[in-house]
Amino acid sequence: MKANVSSSREIVPTKALSSLFTPKKLLTWTGIPIIFVIFLLPIYRLIALSFQKDGAFALTNYTTILQDPTTWSVIQNTLIIVVGSTAISVTLGVSFAWLVAYTDLRAKKLMQIFIILPFVIPSYISTLAWTQFFGASGLFQKVASLLPFSVPDINLYSLAGIIFVLGLSHYPLVYLLSVSVLRKIPRELEQATRVSGASRWTTFLKVTIPLALPGIASGGFLAFLANLDNFGIPAFLGIPANISVLSTYIYQQVVGFGPSAFANAATLSVILGVIALLGTLFQWLLLRKSKRIETTTEDKQPRYYLGKKKIWIEVMLWCFFLLTGVIPLVSMAMTSLLTAYGVDFTLENISLKNYQFILDTSPKAKQAFFNSVTLASLTTIIGIVVGTAFAYYRIRKPNPLNKWTEISIGLPYALPGTVMALSMIFAWMEPLPGWNPGIYGSIMILFIAYITRFLILQVRGSITAVMQVDISMEEAAQVSGSNGWAKWRKILIPLLLPGVLSGAFLVFLTALTELTVSSLLWSSNSETIGVVIFGYEQAGYSTYSTAFSSLIVGLIILGFFLLYVLESFWNRKVGKQS
Repeated sequence: MKANVSSSREIVPTKALSSLFTPKKLLTWTGIPIIFVIFLLPIYRLIALSFQKDGAFALTNYTTILQDPTTWSVIQNTLIIVVGSTAISVTLGVSFAWLVAYTDLRAKKLMQIFIILPFVIPSYISTLAWTQFFGASGLFQKVASLLPFSVPDINLYSLAGIIFVLGLSHYPLVYLLSVSVLRKIPRELEQATRVSGASRWTTFLKVTIPLALPGIASGGFLAFLANLDNFGIPAFLGIPANISVLSTYIYQQVVGFGPSAFANAATLSVILGVIALLGTLFQWLLLRKSKRIETTTEDKQPRYYLGKKKIWIEVMLWCFFLLTGVIPLVSMAMTSLLTAYGVDFTLENISLKNYQFILDTSPKAKQAFFNSVTLASLTTIIGIVVGTAFAYYRIRKPNPLNKWTEISIGLPYALPGTVMALSMIFAWMEPLPGWNPGIYGSIMILFIAYITRFLILQVRGSITAVMQVDISMEEAAQVSGSNGWAKWRKILIPLLLPGVLSGAFLVFLTALTELTVSSLLWSSNSETIGVVIFGYEQAGYSTYSTAFSSLIVGLIILGFFLLYVLESFWNRKVGKQS
């Protein structure tokens, strides 16, 4: 008996030790440090540096920065621009969402494409298009010269110009999150209010808006973050006019290479992060007492018939879409065809030499295109494998560790891009004291930064795809003897592929046209498309920047077309098999 007890005491610790090395726990114990190093350590390093002076804890950086009048001027510009552009985004986004969700407008699917278009096109390319449209030789001036009365010039290189372009670029975020919530509001509730004697306007204010508030506030918050984070628009329009916001001021501090450049940039980054957190707090206060809609079914039937006003509203909407989504791009394409910037658009002045320069002559442009495509492709492939595997595990095996892992992966994307780029410098310039692996200053840091920032996009896309596959289908496959790879090959991959590809396309597109992070992390021979276009515009080569931008817009449209064809083909194939 004693021998048995002694034997069992020896076996139990051995089993406990061996249980730590099961594949599942081994994955957990190796995954936690990787998540910490890649996603959390850079943010910690950034915050720590802002509180250091000569290697010791100090508030000197903050007192110096906050006593500088320039800092308060930059913060004031930032708040004015973010509040103004968010107000435009919310007004346009909610208006379009209500019209599409509630009224009997025609061609709503086509309208939705034009509503989303400003968000799909990179903001710095949209800015280029708008500057060409309102430029001295742009379409606006040519049309204005034909009018019998004088039209004042519109200067986009101003606070109002930055607010205008930012507001137009980010209103699709408000639309996308509001239209679905509006469709889920029970029409019986609004009808009951009307029967009780309330007018349409009263019903809208006291029933529709309060119930739609979660979607509107979430969309407004995303637009707020996008306007706060944006680098391209303030850089293209603000820097030439000496208008600085926090994102461009941080960039100017870093490229200034002063003795305290990184410390000042880290401190300003923390201030920028605090403003983003204040926005999060405001959203929480707004939603704290809001009512959630329980129904999950979207009612897509019209609730208001516009009658005779419908044709006029449709004409105004299509004029708006053409003016904001098509004409500026056409104006940019026209500039890209000119032999010299500023000459009239006539047959004598039209040439393809700018495109030849981008595609053939310029080694910098070709290298940037190769770098961006390589970085975007690698980020997308790793995102598909790692992001989809985590998404599957997150949905099928929910637990607190998975939830915190998802939050950690999403944190770098929630941070402003300049803050995130700076944190990557501090984390990888010297990962361990006294050890510089040479990552900072090479294209490798861009690759790590893209993975860190964009992996959450694939995770969210794949989570949505996994949630649409009922677990009973996997159980049926297991009962039929299909386990492991056979289950994935025959059941999961065919069903998940459209959703996974949509997320992958978003990752590829975002990485391909990225500018904010790249502007602080690029080095010689690691320029990206956004950096080169920004450089051409800053140097005054507008014909080259517009030609490169026009090529990118063409590739984006081609990518959307190929994705649409692929999804249609795959859905028909899966439909026939089922």
